[in-house]
This record gives sequence, C-alpha cells and structure tokens, in this order.
Amino acid sequence: MKTVKYGIIGCGMMGQEHLRNIALLPDVEATVIFEPDAGMRAAAAELAPKAKFAESEADVLHNPDIDCLLVVSPNHEHLRQLECALDAPHRPILMEKPLFTQEDGAERIKQFAAQYSAPVWVAMEYRYMPPVAALIDNLDTSTGGARMLTIREHRFPFLEKVGDWNRFNANSGGTFVEKCCHFFDLMRLILKSDPVRVMASGGQAVNHLNETYDGQVPDIWDHGYVIVDFESGARAMLELCMFAEGAEFQEHIIATGPDGIIESLVPGPERFWPTETLGPSPTPKLIVSPRNPKGPIEKEIPVDPTILAAGDHNGSTFYQHQKFVDMVRNGEQPEVSLNDGMWAVRMGQAAQESARTGQAIIL
Repeated sequence: MKTVKYGIIGCGMMGQEHLRNIALLPDVEATVIFEPDAGMRAAAAELAPKAKFAESEADVLHNPDIDCLLVVSPNHEHLRQLECALDAPHRPILMEKPLFTQEDGAERIKQFAAQYSAPVWVAMEYRYMPPVAALIDNLDTSTGGARMLTIREHRFPFLEKVGDWNRFNANSGGTFVEKCCHFFDLMRLILKSDPVRVMASGGQAVNHLNETYDGQVPDIWDHGYVIVDFESGARAMLELCMFAEGAEFQEHIIATGPDGIIESLVPGPERFWPTETLGPSPTPKLIVSPRNPKGPIEKEIPVDPTILAAGDHNGSTFYQHQKFVDMVRNGEQPEVSLNDGMWAVRMGQAAQESARTGQAIIL
C-alpha cells in the first residue's frame, strides 16, 4: 500500500498529539513539518525522526512529496494559513479547530470553499471518542429521536501554550469558540438540525486571574452556560467549568427523546488521573434508560491502551486520522465539512456575544 505523506504546519502540544497518532497508523508518515518555536521543533523531531523541517509555511504548502496537509497552529492563524493554501497545489487538508476566530471568518470560509478543489476536514474529533461514537450510533433506537441534549464538561484549566496565546480572547476566539466548538458540533450532529437562537452566560471566576503577560491580565473565561434552540424544535444546553478537574468523568452527554435517555460518560486525560492514590483511571460508559420497560442498562466502552496513551482526547485523534487517511486514499468527501466547522464557530461566537451583552442571539 502506498504511504500517505503528511505536510504539517504547527507542532506544539496538540501537534505533537497528532504526531503520536500518525505514528500508530500503518503506511502513513509525517514527511515535512514547519514549527517556528525551537523547543516545540525539538520535541517534534523526537516524535517524527524521519521528518524534514521546513523553513516556512510556504515550503510545506508547496512541497511536491506530500499527499495531504495538517494545520495545527494557534487559533488566530488558522484562517490565514487556509487561505494561503489556495496559492499552492490543492491537497486534502485536516484543519484543526476552530476553523476561524475572525468576525468575518464565515464569509471568508465561503469564499475559500468556492475556490479550493480538494477536501477539507475540520478536526472535530470529539465525534470519535468511543463512548461518544457509541451514543451517536445508538441514539435513535434508544431515544426515538433526541429532543433534548445536555452536555457537561468539568475539566482542568487551559494548559500553557507557546507564547501564552491561549490566555487571550483575541487569539483564541474566546472560550466558547476555542473550547466549546466541539460541543456545538456535537449538538448539530446529534440533533440533526441547525441552530436558530443562542443564549449564554459566562465569565472568568477563578483561573488565570493572578497571571500577567506583557502587563496584561488574561481575559479568557473559565465557566459558563449556553442554551441553544434548533430549527427542528429541539433544545440543547452546555455547562462548562474549567476549575473542576476533580470530577471522575470529564464529559457527560445526555440525549433524551420520547422513548428514553442515552448517556455517555468520558474520563479526562489519563496523565492527569492520580493512579497512585485512586488506582486505574475510570473506564468510559454508555447508559441507556428506556421509559418502558424501565431499567437503566450500563455498558463500559474501553479504549485500546496504546491509542489512549497517544493523546488527551480518549482515543479520538487516532480514529480521526484513520478516517482522514481513508478519505485521502479513496478520494472521498470529509465526514466533518467546512460547513460543520463554520457552524461550530458561529455558535461559539454567538454564545460569546450573548454572554457579553445579556441578549439572545438569533442566527
């Protein structure tokens, strides 16, 4: 089988997770990488010792030896780098989320999509967490069609990134964009409808308040609630808390319909679980609770330990790359489209605006 060769822009913390997962796939390699930070470049070289390191983004985009692109740069660079790909050979792209942070980003993405001839897959990998994928697969038979959806994430604060770019809304797009675009993507996927109204409340209560960078205090939010109304009449709610890493499970997703409830429970990264005091980290769970006959059915959804150890997202980065490589090889269309990525950001931006103004935002 022909080796699929990646060209990669950005190899910070998330980029290195991508490299670990690419290394697990047969007949796949990281061929050329651009990473401007010396420390991150050295770490990437250890993970991909055969890869060449480029001097610029353009060197990657125009490299004749690659089959596809992976963009894993800071959020505020995503859209510009995507647009730069227009002037290079058009190859499949796996684009990290969020797709954009700019106010005019949605219109620019539409213009890009009209000109770019190769598929672009937006990295909404939470779809591929095994317990979340199991919920999606069993959704209709368990609920009779979801009419309500609740997503709760209780997790650790934002980690340190190169240049501390993720401490400020101007770079990240804001927490509801940076962090929560995954959940807005899941809402649309699970409820099979587009949003029409977003209401939110959020703020900065605990995290990063005593930090300063070049004299500026971070303005990134650490908690919030979001309610979303959908065109179909379905409703969804998000609860986010980023000073709650003591929880047994990091994500809890509950979908409810006329026939019952289905729930997915996802633990946080294994490397943060205190095995020395609490033993092995929790195993993901799927719970189905029919209305008739009553009686919850609980099932564990274990993840392959090797895949689990390759990242912080319950194995989802591996399964995403597996599907992306299949798309590259077979000339298929992406499962997560530019339109999906655009909606996830629009919902996040609406949530940021609603929380800031105290008004519901009509989409």
